[in-house]
Amino acid sequence: MTTTKSARELAEAYFTAWEAGDFETLRGVLAEDVDFAGTLGTASGVEEALAGLKGLGQVLEKIEVKVRVAEGDEAITWFDLHTSVAPPTPTANWMHIRDGKVARIRVTFDPRGLLAGFERQN
Repeated sequence: MTTTKSARELAEAYFTAWEAGDFETLRGVLAEDVDFAGTLGTASGVEEALAGLKGLGQVLEKIEVKVRVAEGDEAITWFDLHTSVAPPTPTANWMHIRDGKVARIRVTFDPRGLLAGFERQN
C-alpha cells in the first residue's frame, strides 16, 4: 500500500532533511522538475535545487520553525534561519505539492544580513 504524505508532512520532511544535511532524503521529497524562486536565486529541476540547498547548507546551523500552515496541496513555513554568517533571518517558505512531491517553492526574507556575512567571508 502506498501512502502519500500531506503537504504538512512533506514540508516537515524537507526542513528536517535540509537541517540535517540529508540530501538523499531531500531528493526523495522534491519533484524532478521542482521550480524554486527565492531572494538569493532560482533553480529549475531537482539537481539545481539541491545544489542551492547544499550551498546555503554550508553555513546553516539551525532552522527554528515558528509556524507551519498547510491546506490541500499548499504549505507555508515561517521560520528563523540560523547561519554561521548572520543573525537569525526571519524567512517565509511556500510550497506547492504535486503527485506527492514538492513541485514549487517560493522563499522570501531580507537578505542583507546574509549578504553582509558572505561578504565578510571573502
